[in-house]
Amino acid sequence: MDANRSTPTLTDLRAAQERIAPYVHRTPVMTSRTLDVLAGTHLLFKCENLQRSGAFKARGAVNAVMQLTDEEAAHGVVAHSSGNHAGALALAASLRGIPSYLVMPLDAPRAKVDAVRNYGGAVVSCEPTLAARQEGLEAVRAETGAHEVHPYDDPDVIAGAGTAVLELLDEHPGIRLVIAPVSGGGLLSGTAIAVHGIDPACVVWGAEPSGADDAARSLTAGRLLGNESTATIADGLLAELSPRTFAILSEHLAGIVTVDDSEIVDAMSLLFGRVKLVVEASGAAGLAGLLALARTEACRATAPPPAPLPEQVGVILSGGNLDLDQLPF
Repeated sequence: MDANRSTPTLTDLRAAQERIAPYVHRTPVMTSRTLDVLAGTHLLFKCENLQRSGAFKARGAVNAVMQLTDEEAAHGVVAHSSGNHAGALALAASLRGIPSYLVMPLDAPRAKVDAVRNYGGAVVSCEPTLAARQEGLEAVRAETGAHEVHPYDDPDVIAGAGTAVLELLDEHPGIRLVIAPVSGGGLLSGTAIAVHGIDPACVVWGAEPSGADDAARSLTAGRLLGNESTATIADGLLAELSPRTFAILSEHLAGIVTVDDSEIVDAMSLLFGRVKLVVEASGAAGLAGLLALARTEACRATAPPPAPLPEQVGVILSGGNLDLDQLPF
């Protein structure tokens, strides 16, 4: 795909699906009768927490890295990331046989830092600010000549992320609502493109922590707004929308529901106890958001919640990389 192309299409997502198939898992879809009763609908969990590198990010990173020319790949790849994209890019680079350099904040979860190193990536630590991360990336790029693979503001990364929902809808075509977490918007953009490319009548929602709610405020205002804080347990949902992802979500999204950390922790606990799944806070935000939508009058959303919910709902569990000795429940 042309790197300057602003929006991938369903054709691009189908091509990505074929391209990455030898390298990533077709993750399972799981259910829970207990959670169905709690939500008042049939929930279908797309378990990207069981993906290679522990998150959906493997899909986009592999799709992007496998399309680099030999000249672009010669000096390796670089990105800044709080964790899941870093691990995914290190994995993708190892599959391509090239070096990877990951600029990670000092407060990144240990499990995510260890994952990068286990895949052979070089970790470059920095202060936990966006400015420090960008400065670190520029320094690595100047020293090594590595090619940057952005965590979400890249059409190939977005196309790869959208392949998770292609699989979900292929197996469960009766789904009429899909909800996924939103951070920089790569996963939710790919999800929306996939869903509406297959079924324009299917509704797409995003879920976002109230402590880092730039996407909800941006879509409400009709223009990009930055985070006013990053006070949330969901460390993977701290990025801000880019012009590219903002445009995609503005066109396709029904709304964004915001959830408190306590709701995210409850969702993590439910998934752990009832579905026997280890899901990180960021990955559980989709379930937290769906349960908030089910409560209707109590939810905080950018649009009126659907009432009643459709009979089948797809929930993207985006990742499972967390420090097990620091469970919040």
